[in-house]
Amino acid sequence: MKEKLIILETSDIHGAILPIQYGTNSRTDVGLAKLSSYIKELQQTDEHVLLIDNGDFLQGTPLAANYVRSNQEEAHPMVKAMNHLSYDAAILGNHEFNYGLGVLERAARDADFPFLSCNIVNEEEEPFLGCPYIIKEFANGMKAAVLGVSTHYIPNWEKPDHISGLKFLDAVESVKKWVEYIHRHEQPDVMVVSYHGGFEVNLSNGEWIERKEKGENQAYRICTEVDGIDILLTGHQHRRMAETVNGVTVVQPGFSGESIGQVTLELAKGDGRYIIESATPHLIDAKTLKTDQDLIKLVEREERDTQRWLDEVIGYVEGDMKIDDPLTVRLAEHPLIELINRVQMEAAGADISSTALFHNGSPGLPNQVTMRDIVANYIYPNSLMVIEISGDDMRRALERSASYFSLDHEERPVVNPKFIYPKPQHYNYDMWEGISYCIDLTKAEGSRVVSLTHQGEEVKSDRMYQVVMNNYRAGGGGDYFMFKGRKVLKEIQTDMSELLARHFKKHGKVEAAVNHNWTIWYPGK
Repeated sequence: MKEKLIILETSDIHGAILPIQYGTNSRTDVGLAKLSSYIKELQQTDEHVLLIDNGDFLQGTPLAANYVRSNQEEAHPMVKAMNHLSYDAAILGNHEFNYGLGVLERAARDADFPFLSCNIVNEEEEPFLGCPYIIKEFANGMKAAVLGVSTHYIPNWEKPDHISGLKFLDAVESVKKWVEYIHRHEQPDVMVVSYHGGFEVNLSNGEWIERKEKGENQAYRICTEVDGIDILLTGHQHRRMAETVNGVTVVQPGFSGESIGQVTLELAKGDGRYIIESATPHLIDAKTLKTDQDLIKLVEREERDTQRWLDEVIGYVEGDMKIDDPLTVRLAEHPLIELINRVQMEAAGADISSTALFHNGSPGLPNQVTMRDIVANYIYPNSLMVIEISGDDMRRALERSASYFSLDHEERPVVNPKFIYPKPQHYNYDMWEGISYCIDLTKAEGSRVVSLTHQGEEVKSDRMYQVVMNNYRAGGGGDYFMFKGRKVLKEIQTDMSELLARHFKKHGKVEAAVNHNWTIWYPGK
């Protein structure tokens, strides 16, 4: 007897329910409400459907941020939407921890489905939230197991108090242990692993695309070192993939609901159990789908409150703080970066600061500034930390940032492919205030910082300096390992978007200005 099982995967939705771009309120072809129509259609026409979210769903849009800021009496809007769609399970992604354990645990209580992760454990090494896997048994007796696993690199990014009491075990070793356990004790017909992580190698040629010892992404090792896996759902890298790797069917559906991953299994029953005869992976593009108006109505009140918050006028810019070309912003000082660094220094009482232009869609700030303009530029729920670093740490950090650039065949600066593939990492290039420095792009990586001074004196390798930066960077995020474990002098718990808003409300009008404390040199400049 032939049977069909459809496995649907969303991943890295990042709070995107509605098909809009909040910075401009323009319509887009992304979001869970676009995918919802397809999910419902399959659920209504085929009883053998397994619906899994692969993580990073609680954070990422103003809708999600406004819920945490002002309205935690009801369920998180993403949880409401996922309950509405009858998700079978969701995996814990790294961004689930951004708002702290209280918000995450509340979301887990409100969800009609379990949050899974076999390698995030408490101090007794029991799975956090109690769920490493689920077994779904269908009316015909077919059994599918879904094991959740998260990138164990989370402690390199997250605030320590947001993951207090938790351990993050190696993903590959944890999958080996639990897949063996599930096969022995549950005997499923289909073994699905849903991993909030991506691939550490280029699948076209097998070359490593990150350091072997890093461990942020381990999907290739899972496919090649763990026996007994039929399907591997992946994410985290925001890539779009539908592949077969070492006999394991793999999908990854991008981010923000731009597509949904699907694996269609054909099974036949024999010897008392179902055997997989074929597994076909593919992606369904949100552009081809209708918007589910019922899902939009479900979060209508939360969206209305969010829009009111975003439209609040908080101050004015005198001069030009808009962004036309993000590469230009990173090659020469821009008033927006200067402003962010100045606000960080003001909030922390520090005289050195670093920050990034977080994404290439940053529009800068218009003359009349609303909260919408702030969150369009500062997209993460970062708070600030003042850490003590050596002059050597500072120089190595600047060299890390300087590696963001390459020179093309005409010796013009372009973005180093390492910061684009497999996942864009524009947020890992920092610009500093409170020091003066020059970077020469004609030099080899690691020796591009040709001058570095603080208060008119050369920065000394063994001297200690106090620097304010966001919590992600202070923890070593973005491979800024020189900051990890450094002495923390102060923490400012208020989100940077709120600190920027307060700055405008306090001063009313902010001048668009730069002080030219750093230079990027390249031929032809």
